[in-house]
Amino acid sequence: MTHAGLLPPQSIRSRHLGANRTVRLYLPPSYFKEPSRRYPVLYVHDGQNVFSSAGDDCCFGWGNWQLDFTADALIAEARMREIIIVAVDNSRYRYQEYRGPAYSYSKRELSGLKRRPSGANDDTRFNNYAAFLTKELKPHIDGHFRTLTNPRNTAVMGSSLGGICSLVLAWENPKAFGSAASLSGSFQIERSNFLTNILQRHRGKPKPIQIYIDSGVIDFTGDDDGRRYTDRVVAALHKIGWRDDVNLKHFTDEQPMQELDLGRSGLRHDKWKEAQSSQHNEFYWRMRAWRALTFLFPP
Repeated sequence: MTHAGLLPPQSIRSRHLGANRTVRLYLPPSYFKEPSRRYPVLYVHDGQNVFSSAGDDCCFGWGNWQLDFTADALIAEARMREIIIVAVDNSRYRYQEYRGPAYSYSKRELSGLKRRPSGANDDTRFNNYAAFLTKELKPHIDGHFRTLTNPRNTAVMGSSLGGICSLVLAWENPKAFGSAASLSGSFQIERSNFLTNILQRHRGKPKPIQIYIDSGVIDFTGDDDGRRYTDRVVAALHKIGWRDDVNLKHFTDEQPMQELDLGRSGLRHDKWKEAQSSQHNEFYWRMRAWRALTFLFPP
């Protein structure tokens, strides 16, 4: 069943990416009933996995985020504002586009590695993706839909690589994005470059952005779903001056779901065992996304 508020996917031409990029839009319940009303906008990475139209079997059987259904339910319960959601598809360059600033390898370090890392020392694809979002996609959405265009009403959200990407985008472009949400963010990548060389070295005031950040405690590799790094990011933000429940919300999902809850969740039965040992997937992001939405867009 396709959700009534979803528009057909559209292909946006991008000079910065040198290619077209598919985006998918959710319009809130009152959009066509209140023709003079304007709405905040949430941009979400990995767009092909975000809405119910992706189906229940996508993402290795974990299903989609159902962000359209979640937003509808929260709006109906007066727990969040009505918003427009723009889901931006990923590409085959997902890692390089989402990772944020690359770790700066010396020639000696590179020569000592068995395999040269993907796009080592090259931020071009991330910078191009950021330019696409801020200079092409946002103006396009603002020009075609009734949006509230200021940063206070513009947010960016993602999971895993999309989580670190969201935080870096808002950090570097606070005049475009006033809020960021990271679910199970991959802060360990690039030798934790963003955390150790940018956040922990920042000596100025907090940036004018509000941040939602979460993690689970276990993932498919047997690790902690990025919890240790997420906790360190939160500690760095506290040190800079972010304040809990004011401009920062941190949640740790400490209990993977057990069979009784999984039975009620609608997750495919063949995924239950795996769901008890990994929280790094669309199923858990679907379950946690409401926290980000209610924090970034309170009623």
